[in-house]
Amino acid sequence: MYHLFRNADFRRLFFGRLVTNAGDSLYSVAAMWLVYSLTGSTFFTGIAGMLTLGMQALQAFVGPLVDRWSLRNTLVWTQAAQGILILTVPLAAHLDVLSVWLVLTVMPLVSLLNQFVYPAGTAALPRIVEGDDLTSANSLFSMTYQGAELVFNAAAGVLVAVVGATTLFLLDSVTFAVAVALFAGLRVPPAERDDEDEQTGYFEELRAGVKYLRSSMLVWILGASVLANGLLGTAWSVLPAFADGRGNAEIYGFLLAGIAAGSLVGALVAPKFEDIPFGTLSIAGYAVSAIAWLAALRVDSTAALVVLFALAFVPVGIGNIVAMTLIQRLVPESMLGRVLAVIGSASTAAMPIGAFAGGLAGDVFGPVTVMYAGGVGFLWIVAYVLLVPSLRTMPAATAVEPETTKGSATASNTANAD
Repeated sequence: MYHLFRNADFRRLFFGRLVTNAGDSLYSVAAMWLVYSLTGSTFFTGIAGMLTLGMQALQAFVGPLVDRWSLRNTLVWTQAAQGILILTVPLAAHLDVLSVWLVLTVMPLVSLLNQFVYPAGTAALPRIVEGDDLTSANSLFSMTYQGAELVFNAAAGVLVAVVGATTLFLLDSVTFAVAVALFAGLRVPPAERDDEDEQTGYFEELRAGVKYLRSSMLVWILGASVLANGLLGTAWSVLPAFADGRGNAEIYGFLLAGIAAGSLVGALVAPKFEDIPFGTLSIAGYAVSAIAWLAALRVDSTAALVVLFALAFVPVGIGNIVAMTLIQRLVPESMLGRVLAVIGSASTAAMPIGAFAGGLAGDVFGPVTVMYAGGVGFLWIVAYVLLVPSLRTMPAATAVEPETTKGSATASNTANAD
């Protein structure tokens, strides 16, 4: 796995993502806690979650642009713009004009720009590493995300309590500047585009991405993701209030760090699970997640709470990496950006609805009840996989072959020979 660091472009992309993901963690904790501290209401944190996650639902519309634009330039300019936006919050606090409405304006704008970063970075990977290294590269990339969350979510929770949320916004702007410097030196070979790609426009390419997904086995994975994200969105919106009931901002940071730790462990061990049929892996993994999540809500110890939340997300980390490898092996390079964007957009479309509903429910029924609903969501995923034959019998990521024609997904019983 670590031989990938001999590749200079992989190093730049890896460390650029590491820095920007660290900044995202600082920003996410600071922004949600700032909204809650300014209002004291889960309704407003639900609104914040809806606005932020709603931008993720627009990711499909950036897909054709990612496939056409320079990936390096896309990464550089989106980081620069996010850094400038984040600086408006500490500036407003310095001028004594900070309000929840400013924070609710900045959050979705930063999130919208971030929708270019994920598909651009992921689409760059198959162009700079060999196909046999994709699972390892994806695992390392997930480590940059989850590892940064593990460290900086916990640190952010402590820093919010010590120096305040607005100071974290100031520190966060520095991370985006560092990311710009790293991405500026990145060299990504252009994707091979056929004559049909060159002659089509933006909307034709967008429709092509949607059409491909609808006719692929990947659509069943998308269905499970939509179900999970909607229910988990309800829990995410009340997590600050839930943590406040258990302690303070430090508990919020520790919970987010625990979730990140579980996802990180899952990402690191994911290569060991890539030969297991994806349907079987999903059923067993999400059953473990449901048990751990619901058990976490029954314990009094903060340490046990964090550990159980971490355990609940180990299967999630494994599933995310294996699913990404499956997608990258199936989808042609020239379409990967838009297909990833469509998947990202559709899979998260339910999250803002869930976040808004969770915020309302949190004020009415309390945050603990809403957290139970999130745990039950994992059981719904298990039921969904069992009830959908195409998903239940889906092969392993290593048992699929690359696409030969758009809109059709193929599996091979001998694919492991590579």
